Amino acid sequence: MIEIMPVSHVDSAGLAGSVDAGSPAPPCHWRLFTRIAFRSCFLYFILYVVCTQMVTMLLHTANWGAPNFGARPPVSTAVMWVIRHVFRDHRMLGMVGGSGDKMYDWVLALGLLMSTALLATIWSVLDRRRGQYTRLHRAFRVFLRFALGSTLIGYGAAKAVPLQMPYPPLTRLLEPYGNFSPMGVLWSSIGASRSYEIFTGGVELLCGILLFIPRTQLLGASFALAATVQVFALNMTYDVPVKLFSFHLVLMSLVLLAPDVRRVCQAVFYHRVKWPAAAAQVVFGAYLVVVAAYGSAQRWTGPFGGGAPRPPFYGIWTIDRMTINSIERAPLVTDDERWRRVVIQNGTSVTFWRMDDTPLTYQGKIDLDTKTITLTPPSNVKSVFTVQQPAADRLILDGDLDGKKLHMETTYVDRSRFLLVNRGFNWIQEVPFNR
Repeated sequence: MIEIMPVSHVDSAGLAGSVDAGSPAPPCHWRLFTRIAFRSCFLYFILYVVCTQMVTMLLHTANWGAPNFGARPPVSTAVMWVIRHVFRDHRMLGMVGGSGDKMYDWVLALGLLMSTALLATIWSVLDRRRGQYTRLHRAFRVFLRFALGSTLIGYGAAKAVPLQMPYPPLTRLLEPYGNFSPMGVLWSSIGASRSYEIFTGGVELLCGILLFIPRTQLLGASFALAATVQVFALNMTYDVPVKLFSFHLVLMSLVLLAPDVRRVCQAVFYHRVKWPAAAAQVVFGAYLVVVAAYGSAQRWTGPFGGGAPRPPFYGIWTIDRMTINSIERAPLVTDDERWRRVVIQNGTSVTFWRMDDTPLTYQGKIDLDTKTITLTPPSNVKSVFTVQQPAADRLILDGDLDGKKLHMETTYVDRSRFLLVNRGFNWIQEVPFNR
């Protein structure tokens, strides 16, 4: 993004000439694209830091009031005007706190981009003769290092002392997994492993510390890029409403790394190698990748893979009525023989849910032609159940199992009713949906 290119000394006649050994080094001259990119990055990221929560972390002013200009006039007035008159959104919207992907946050970022484009254009016209911004670039890098580092320190401290993702409370332990939101799954899974949360917090703390030290800033920016990409990926895949903010952390890491990309690439790629041996290693590595990918694709479509075809009668079936040896059994949690549900999720097994919510799984084979389900209990004495389906959401099962004659009338449970399934992905969230 920011590439500094030296040029040869030019004499008064405009002809390129050699530089005397005793003369000072000629000033660096940046390409036009580099100058425009620097002006844009300089303006945008300074505006973004002072208009978001990053300024509170940078100045550590969260306890006594932060100069967050993004939530104050005239910025807030302009953003709300755009929301009301351009996007026609007349809801009562929050400006700070809670979600980082509020309507206000997206419109603020859009406004900062437009302001940057305007200011960068004016700057480029007025300052078109300047060939480089070496000193300003050094100052900007210091600012960006501390802005990014302070944010990573803040988030890292909240994980190193496991506060951000607390250990699942008692009520959470009792809640069915399907009732979790995607964000709730992430929060609970990381919170359940305090050692992992402390480790991730330690990584973010290390990134911030390395960014603060001038000699380790390249290493810190490299670590920060890896850490922020992981955070951004988690936010995108678990619908955590910090997508916009974490994306900016990734961009800041890239901007800090940009001037050193060529040097890093030269150190990594441009060294002498024995090409026959290197080619053999690359070919063998490609072979391993192809074999692993092919094996994974095969398993994906296998009986237990996510791409396997769904078996007949796939789904969760609630047992409304059950008789054992022609005697109806009430759905009492104290009845060990009465079942609550039948679950058919693959073509090789059938699971029955007892009244105390413990599973009982049998090997099973479903024959759609004869409308039967053949179960193999641990005793290896096969049991055959006949299946009737009077309606799409109804199943009736009759058969003998472990010496008992069973009759079950069931109702289909719509899988899409579970929050974990139906929550989906949301770019804009006014409040975090951590359920």
